[in-house]
Amino acid sequence: MREGSTMDKRWVFKDVDGDEAVNKLAAELNIPHTLASLLVQRGIKTFDEAKRFFRPSLDDLYDPFLMKDMKEAVDRIVTAIHHGESILFYGDYDVDGTTAVALLYSFFRQRYSKIGYYIPDRYGEGYGISYKGIDYAFENGYSLIIALDCGIKANEKVLYASQRKIDFIICDHHFPGDQVPGAVAVLDPQRPDCHYPYKELSGCGVGFKLLQGYCLKTGTPMQELFQHIDLVAVSIASDIVPITDENRVLAYYGLEKINSNPSKGLKTIIQIAGIDKQKIAIDDIVFRIGPRINAAGRMESGKSAVDLLCAADDGTAYEMGSLVNSCNNDRKNVDRSITHEALRMIAADARLQHCHSTVLFNPSWHKGVVGIVASRLIETYYRPTVVLTQSGDLATGSARSVPGYDLYQAVEACSDLLENFGGHMYAAGLSLKLENVENFKNRFEEYVSQTITPELMMPQIEIDARIKLSDINDKFYRILKQFQPFGPGNMSPVFAAENVRDNGECRLVGPDKEHLKLSLAEEGNPNIYHGIAFQLGEYYRDIHNGKSFNVCFNIYENVYRGITTLQLRVKDLKFIGNQD
Repeated sequence: MREGSTMDKRWVFKDVDGDEAVNKLAAELNIPHTLASLLVQRGIKTFDEAKRFFRPSLDDLYDPFLMKDMKEAVDRIVTAIHHGESILFYGDYDVDGTTAVALLYSFFRQRYSKIGYYIPDRYGEGYGISYKGIDYAFENGYSLIIALDCGIKANEKVLYASQRKIDFIICDHHFPGDQVPGAVAVLDPQRPDCHYPYKELSGCGVGFKLLQGYCLKTGTPMQELFQHIDLVAVSIASDIVPITDENRVLAYYGLEKINSNPSKGLKTIIQIAGIDKQKIAIDDIVFRIGPRINAAGRMESGKSAVDLLCAADDGTAYEMGSLVNSCNNDRKNVDRSITHEALRMIAADARLQHCHSTVLFNPSWHKGVVGIVASRLIETYYRPTVVLTQSGDLATGSARSVPGYDLYQAVEACSDLLENFGGHMYAAGLSLKLENVENFKNRFEEYVSQTITPELMMPQIEIDARIKLSDINDKFYRILKQFQPFGPGNMSPVFAAENVRDNGECRLVGPDKEHLKLSLAEEGNPNIYHGIAFQLGEYYRDIHNGKSFNVCFNIYENVYRGITTLQLRVKDLKFIGNQD
């Protein structure tokens, strides 16, 4: 990568199998051929499938009892309430875990009083179920723990709890180990022996299914559960799970609730984030709401996030919202500082600059932001990345991947050097003895170098369709809007237009003049199409001098002074005659 320049990107055009299906769908739905091809790319090939896609319905949610152990889980909760047992909701300290705990606590506090919640300390206890948490349950008389977004590998901890006459129900969505824990019930669609039809639920989503099963069992009106669906949407967006199938239904109605009548806690975050005057979309959760909830667990305690999300009055919501927002400001300062330090470490190490992976260790780095730092490093050095710090007598940290590369397998290949690890294809957490750090760096690099392809180490932009700028009109966008909510599995479509020019109004914007405002024109079309190109300021001179180029972009609505216009969010451009 050239210093001070944008990173070159490959443009990859998606294939559309079956022109016949596209033509048929376009005719049946009376929509442009391009939009019909977007549906086919997403596996939607019939009128009925398109109807379910464009009109998600809560009736489309699957029967929760299709999930293995659901009956056992629901029956155990019913028994606990019947006998007056105390129930503890135990969740991970990230957004998925804290929303899951808030979901179950908010639902049950309206009908049962002997409940509580527990969020482990990121620094004192680490990820997942802890002995300290079980001891807390024992000392406070809890006989049932419902673990949320964690627990699938907590075999020894569950055994420890059972010896203290404490039962576990596990609600998780991470991959299990060789053996599932001996809990009363283990709800996890990723279990090989679980035949639930949708595997991609968030941890909070699995908790939602448990409550759905409870409602069916007890005759509780489902509407009493749906009033908390905004929390599920926050978990889906923040945990970056696919927004497809059942997640699409949950995200759709969750966003509807967020925009009409959010919980007091979420309403406060929305106000503090300054997005209360606009329609909230998935991106707003990912970049504005989720980081604030996450910051509590990163900088202080995840319990503060649950306190906020469960706030029953405006005063408590504002107090906890201010605390969480302060944590987020601290987090931003810390992660910015560590990112700069990490980039300097790489720049000073010629060998590391030419590796296929990045593994960095600094014992003084803040444990709460190493995952964010790993993601930031990938923006500069595009490759699988692990950032480690010291916690007690262990090195602990987070790993992040590039699209298309299975990071979990790479970490698993080093499992004999690790004390603990877990995660997904694109993100993982791990801990290891300090003396194993160098061996891990070498082993991880060796595995990645043997399994990653050169293409995966160059950022790519997947382009859904070629269009002419003249194709973009109000009807086109009105239909495109109905593809929302966008997210993994249904990303905002990327279009490419060829042989365009700026009409002469191109200008540099931003504090460092790093962005471009464009006014695009194409031959034979009298209309001008306004766009913004972030971090592409280096192309200003050539564009201003009238060079033609191909451009790829999303289409979005821009609201300015109450006026809404369509704009292009330019992702990349390539000058004619300079195509990869």
